Amino acid sequence: MATAAGAGFSPVAPGTAGALVGVVLFFPLAELGPWLYALAALGLLSLGVRAASEAERCYGRKDDGRIVIDEVVGQLLALLPLTLPGLGAGWLPVVTGFVAFRVFDVWKPALARRAEQMGGGAGVMLDDVVAGVLAAPFAAAVAWLGRAAA
Repeated sequence: MATAAGAGFSPVAPGTAGALVGVVLFFPLAELGPWLYALAALGLLSLGVRAASEAERCYGRKDDGRIVIDEVVGQLLALLPLTLPGLGAGWLPVVTGFVAFRVFDVWKPALARRAEQMGGGAGVMLDDVVAGVLAAPFAAAVAWLGRAAA
């Protein structure tokens, strides 16, 4: 769970690999509609806190790079607006959500850094939750602009 089915073992950019798992999960979960999609993301967040805590104990390192369930959840949150009726999930809003999430995840704005300082599985997960929430308006704006232009 913590490695997102092994994505965390990617020899190059495991965080990006984890975010890509989130993109892959987005498409079937988006079919459930916004409420069930959000519930699924919250469920993964809850499981992720536990899995990340256990993985930190097993690996003996705080926020070990192999732990990427946080990127999966953050990416799902970044793409959440695309599940809303009328917005749609074309390739450009999805790519925008992916890139915006990765930028905020790497940049770690102050709120994300504060969330990370909680420590344990919650700290591992919550900085990516913040990054996902900050990225979501960018995906939504691109989707909305695409609809307005059509």
